Amino acid sequence: MKEIITTENAPAAVGTYSTAYKCGNMVFLSGQLGLDPVSGELPASFEAQCRQAFRNVFAIVKAAGGTPADIVRQTVYLTDLNNFAVVNKVMSEIFSAPYPARSCVQISALPKGGLIEVEATVVLD
Repeated sequence: MKEIITTENAPAAVGTYSTAYKCGNMVFLSGQLGLDPVSGELPASFEAQCRQAFRNVFAIVKAAGGTPADIVRQTVYLTDLNNFAVVNKVMSEIFSAPYPARSCVQISALPKGGLIEVEATVVLD
C-alpha cells in the first residue's frame, strides 16, 4: 500500500514529484531545500538554509508518523563542499547517535538558487 505524504509545515513540491511516499513502514522523501514553508523564500546564509532544510525533512517525517530517530539514510547535496563542516555541526545539534547513514556530495546547482538539499529514507517502527 502506497500513500503520498504532504504537510503544510514543509514546502510543497516545486516540480513534477511527490514530497514523500509511504510504502508500508518505509517513507521515501524527495529532496528538501531550505525554503521557508510559509514565505517560500530561501534564507541568505548557508547555515540558515541547512537548518531549514532539516526542519522541512523533520516536518515531513512527522507527517508520516515518524521521528528524526526513524531516519536511516540521507543524501545531502551541496553547491559548495566547503560547507561540509557546517552540515556536520548542524547535524550534531539536531540528531542523536546513532546517526543516519549519509552521503554528502557537491553538485553544480540546485533549484531556486538553493545551497543545500536533503533527502531521506525513513523506517517506521
